[in-house]
Amino acid sequence: MRLALGILAAGVLTSAAMAQTRADASNTNLPAGAETVGTIVNDPFQAFNRASYGFSMGLDRWVTGPIAHAYMAVAPDPVRDRVSAAVNNLGEPRTLLNDIAQGRPKRAGVTASRFVINSIAGMLGLFDVATDLDLPQHRGDFGQTLGRYGVEPGAFLYIPVLGPLTVREGAGRVVDIVTDPVTLVGGNFRTPFGATRLGVTVVNKRASLDPQIAALEDAMDPYATVRSAYLQGRAALVREATGEVQALPDFDDAPSASSESTPPAAAPSTPGP
Repeated sequence: MRLALGILAAGVLTSAAMAQTRADASNTNLPAGAETVGTIVNDPFQAFNRASYGFSMGLDRWVTGPIAHAYMAVAPDPVRDRVSAAVNNLGEPRTLLNDIAQGRPKRAGVTASRFVINSIAGMLGLFDVATDLDLPQHRGDFGQTLGRYGVEPGAFLYIPVLGPLTVREGAGRVVDIVTDPVTLVGGNFRTPFGATRLGVTVVNKRASLDPQIAALEDAMDPYATVRSAYLQGRAALVREATGEVQALPDFDDAPSASSESTPPAAAPSTPGP
């Protein structure tokens, strides 16, 4: 039973990670497949990463994709929405820890309020009552926390099961797993609660991101699309934590013919001391 759950979790987490990069890219206002403006892609292990990506796609095609499609066939949208809400609610305590670690008390208060309200009034998180009360959900993890304090992302990696990562996000994910309050209280995947949570989470995640995974088939270079989207998404998440705004070129301000032919005026010289 545990072996079967491990195989299922491996495949679904991999495919879900691939699809999530497409969803993240849509939040950056940049086309998926275009590298972030001004960013040099740090991908020194590209040969390994591409092979790992190919393996992951095969696993999704033959194992996890069919399982997710079966789940979608028997569970209507309202049921899947409730499952997604409950899964997201169980992730709030981990976000709360990172809000506190980032020194953001206001966001921590929103996260704590969301968890309490949705757990009680929302029937253990099945309904997102907090959003209706103007307490919107936000994401937070330790990779983002490290980025807030200036830690660079490091090399890009595509790891089977884990999916796309950078060195920074990999370290952050380990910390998130070890310190997750729900896991510490309810138990890891070796307990009935932990195994149920893992199975429901990964299948629901794969089902919810099915359109994004299907869209990868139309990409000219799916691996580059995933890499680009992941790096954009993570950069946007760190900018959200630091309060920075990404500077994009203004493509509407094309240089006129007169400005191209006329050299710029020299800046006035400053007399020396």
